[in-house]
Amino acid sequence: MTYQNKKNQRNLFIISFIFLFCLLLNLPASLSLPFKIPYFPLKYGLDLAGGASLTYEVDSSALDSASLPPALEALKTNIEKRVNLFGLSEASVQTSVQSGSHRLTVDLPGMDNLSTSVELIGQTAQLKFMGESDQPLAPEATATATFADVFPNDTGLTGSHLLRSSVQPNPNTSEPEVLLEFNPEGATLFQKATETYLNKRIAIFLDDMPITFPVVQSVISDGRAVINGNFDSQSAKTLSAQLNAGALPLPIKLIQQQQITATLGQDSINKGLLAGLVGLFLVCLFMIGNYGFLGLIANLGLLIYALITLTLYRLIPVTLTFPGIVGFILSVGMAVDSNILIFERYKEEIRADKDKNFALELAFGRAWDSIKDANTCTIITALILFNPLNFSFLNSSGLVRGFALTLLLGILVGLFTGVYVTRNLLRILIKRKPNQ
Repeated sequence: MTYQNKKNQRNLFIISFIFLFCLLLNLPASLSLPFKIPYFPLKYGLDLAGGASLTYEVDSSALDSASLPPALEALKTNIEKRVNLFGLSEASVQTSVQSGSHRLTVDLPGMDNLSTSVELIGQTAQLKFMGESDQPLAPEATATATFADVFPNDTGLTGSHLLRSSVQPNPNTSEPEVLLEFNPEGATLFQKATETYLNKRIAIFLDDMPITFPVVQSVISDGRAVINGNFDSQSAKTLSAQLNAGALPLPIKLIQQQQITATLGQDSINKGLLAGLVGLFLVCLFMIGNYGFLGLIANLGLLIYALITLTLYRLIPVTLTFPGIVGFILSVGMAVDSNILIFERYKEEIRADKDKNFALELAFGRAWDSIKDANTCTIITALILFNPLNFSFLNSSGLVRGFALTLLLGILVGLFTGVYVTRNLLRILIKRKPNQ
């Protein structure tokens, strides 16, 4: 067996593995299989799945007109941070003025149970780190003792000293734990607190209510602490979100809460999917009718492309909006366009009496410059629409970003399937067919 044949077989194995892996992850959850596979559902935006809308009244009475705009922007940023940390994507956070009163509107896609989210978003999040009492409580006082009685000692640490909190796996047990990182002043205060309360507890209070009270197991001098215990991924994530939220620059009060239905509805979703499937079928029919066996291989590449893309949507996860679906369909057209460029080049080389295998390599090589330039322009456009650096002069709404993200993923996956998958399938199969 030649080196090229071994390489082709290896590539065929990789392509087959990717195909089967993506196929399994996209099977319906209701399908009964002899083995268990994880299921990652697709997430839909407000226009496809509905969700919740929360409206808050902002108390700006303590600020003058010059200080109000940056405070409102900081409020919006903090609320967006809370929403993202809580595991919601494609959320919309907007400020407005109604009858002289400042309002904050938060739209959360796919949310059915609002109680936890409302509590997390609405609280003022004043963090305090309180040390355990040096004196044990008298037996008669134990029954009526409050958390403030058990943890009366202020360490001086507040939310302003906390740089960030994150969830990480324990290197020994792989269980989730919460990491805290303090600024230099906070690191000094925290070192003093861990020295004072070694083998005792330090409670973290959120608006005078304890959210956790871990035991100090060692003196920590580098400003990095870990809270571990009986956490699951959700409870660790919630604690980290509460710690990260910090204090809001302006008090807010929930004045309206409502469940909203999908703006497009299930009927529109079904019609959109049907239109996409009909379009895909016509594209496949055109490829086979115009390019024969080459078109059949290109259609197989498109099937793998679709499975990979859907798998990425599930694993990232990408919140699908209707503009996002449009971006996916547009990227399918770009993937087909690459195959057409390659096949036309291949036909030109065959007409010039080139060997089929040699003609194939020449076709990919000469078509690559055109494919690269066209896709690079589209990638740049998608990045501008996605606005990853949050430039204020660019539109960064959730719907626009959803379209840009699905388009960008589609282009990158299309390049992979066109250059790697289709090319290797042709290398393996075309030598057994007559000249096209």
